[in-house]
Formats: sequence, structure tokens, C-alpha cells
Amino acid sequence: MTDPIAFFITWSTYGTWLPRDSRGWVEYHHGWKLPEPALELECKSRMTEDAVRLNRQQRQSVEAQIHETCRFRNWHLHAVNCRSNHIHVVVTAIETKPKKVRIDLKAYATRCLKKQYDSERENWWAEPGSIRHIHSDPTLEGAISYTLEGQDRKHRDT
Repeated sequence: MTDPIAFFITWSTYGTWLPRDSRGWVEYHHGWKLPEPALELECKSRMTEDAVRLNRQQRQSVEAQIHETCRFRNWHLHAVNCRSNHIHVVVTAIETKPKKVRIDLKAYATRCLKKQYDSERENWWAEPGSIRHIHSDPTLEGAISYTLEGQDRKHRDT
């Protein structure tokens, strides 16, 4: 297979989509899993802070920081959409491992949120997040469209 032309990266805010929760969940390398209420409660009991729901200003700050990080790293940002409980980023980062891209984007977004909104909070994001490799222009166009427009069509988040 050819090298990816971009990455579609998604991660949730802390505590808003726990493993095994009532909506179902995705296990790394094993796909979609059904809810397991007892295990969801166990995961919830291990949380060290309240769940994070980002307000409009926080979301705008995160998006601005994603733009800045991509400019600084010389990555091409195709699309970003920060929601109250998750974020989608479509980015081309030549010669950079996708995990490093995700780690850097999350780290700088965390730094921004801590500096501007709550320096005491330790957990802003869930771990680890999703990385999908994009290998074609039509798939890239679909990821961009989903990121910029698909979220509002789902009526699940504001």
C-alpha cells in the first residue's frame, strides 16, 4: 500500500465517551464493541476529574491552536472541527508518524486550555484517540466534508 496522503484524527474530551459505555465503543484493533454497563461504571469510578464539555470559546481556542501547531510544524491542515465532547482533524504531515501528530496536537491544545481557562485541570482529553490513514483524494474529500459539515447533520452535538 502507498504512503498515506493525510490522516483523519479524532479524540474525545476527558470522560465523555468511556470504554464500554451505553453507546457502544471501539476497541483498538478489534472494532466496534457492545455496551457493558458494569464495566462503564468501573471506568467512571476511576475518573480523577469531572468530564470535560468544551464551551464555544474553548472550542474556538482549540481550533486556533490546532491551526497554529500545524503552521509551526509545516503540516497542511485540511480541516478541523472542535465539538463540545470531541475533535476531528484532517492533516497532511509528510515524514511525521501519525501518533506524533496526534500527540503534538493534543499537547498544544492542552497547553492552550490550561493557560486560558483552567491551569489546575490535568485531564482535558481521553486517551488515546483514533487515527485513520487516508490514501486517496476521494477519501480525503470525504473526511474533510465529514469534519466540516457532517457533524452538524448528525444533530448529536452543538
